[in-house]
Parts: sequence; structure tokens; C-alpha cells
Amino acid sequence: MLPPLEKPRILDIGCGSGVPTAELARLSQGQVIGLDIDPSLLDRLNKKIEKAGLSNRVTTLKCSMFDMDFPEESFDIIWAEGSIARIGFSTGLGEWRRFLKPGGFLVVHDDAGNINKKMDQISSQGYDLLHSFILDEKTWWNEYYAPLERKIGETRATQAADSKVMAMLDAEEREVEMVKHNPSRCRSVYFIMKKTS
Repeated sequence: MLPPLEKPRILDIGCGSGVPTAELARLSQGQVIGLDIDPSLLDRLNKKIEKAGLSNRVTTLKCSMFDMDFPEESFDIIWAEGSIARIGFSTGLGEWRRFLKPGGFLVVHDDAGNINKKMDQISSQGYDLLHSFILDEKTWWNEYYAPLERKIGETRATQAADSKVMAMLDAEEREVEMVKHNPSRCRSVYFIMKKTS
């Protein structure tokens, strides 16, 4: 949904183990910084990008989103998939705007609550909303939770002797069960925004 950009500089805030980070590098042919506070997740991302041959275009940075100190107008795109809730929607939009180049893009994935209020905040924080779309319960189930449930079963069958793995699988299974009992808690929304001048 973003226009083609020539080798953009991209910041992935709260990148975790970097599923979107690596994909952003592949799709854009640009330079990507994956930022997160969890060193174990960044280690997983570093292994992933090395294996994919992306080490020359993806770097990782252990840093809190509360402590970012990039030069102003450093990035063509800021990507925040599931992380803006930590800082607050309006606060994130306001604070991250200075890191975007003029006409830069902010893509945010957030829970689907208060969508109208969030849309108002988008314009009041200096962005044009280009697109938005909902990921509904069915999409979440089909694309994430059903495959996760299958993977849990497969892993239990092969890792039964590993108590740490079993504890992790128990936690994942509890989340799957919560979703089965209350699927509407999974609804989420993407906002694709452009910084106004």
C-alpha cells in the first residue's frame, strides 16, 4: 500500500524476532534497523538475517522505544507492529513523527479498540491516513492461532522430556484456549499514514 521508494531507510520499532523486519528488507531493498529491548529476540533476528543473506541491509539495536535518539528526519518509513500500545497511540504518533523525513510513512498495527478516536489522533498529530484495514477474528484464527495450535501438538510429541519447552507450550496453549472462548479479543487494525509537511 506504500508507493515504491528507492532504497528506503526503515525503522522497525519493537521488532521482536524480526519476522516483519526481514520481510521489509526483502520487499524494499532498503536499509532496515530492527529495534527492541529483548536481546534474546535480537539474537534470533541476527541469526535469521545472516541466514537470509540480509546482514548488509538489516541491523539490530537494543534500545527502548522510550529512549530513541535518532537524528531528526532519519527514516522514510517507520514500522510499528503491535508495539505502539506500550507508549500510547497518540504519544507514539507525536514522538515518532520527528524521525520521519518529510512525506515519510508510518505504519502501525494496533488493537482495534477506539478506531474513530485513533483516526482523529492521526490527523491531529500531523499525518494523512492513506489506508486502514481490520484483521478480524477469522483471519487471526486461520493465519496464526490454528497453525500455532498444530505446532504446539507437534512439538509436544517430540519434546515431551524438556520441561522448559513444555512450560512454554502450556502458556501458548492457554492463549489459544482464551482465543477460542473470546475470539473478538483478537481483532486488530493497520493504519498506513503519511507525514504531512
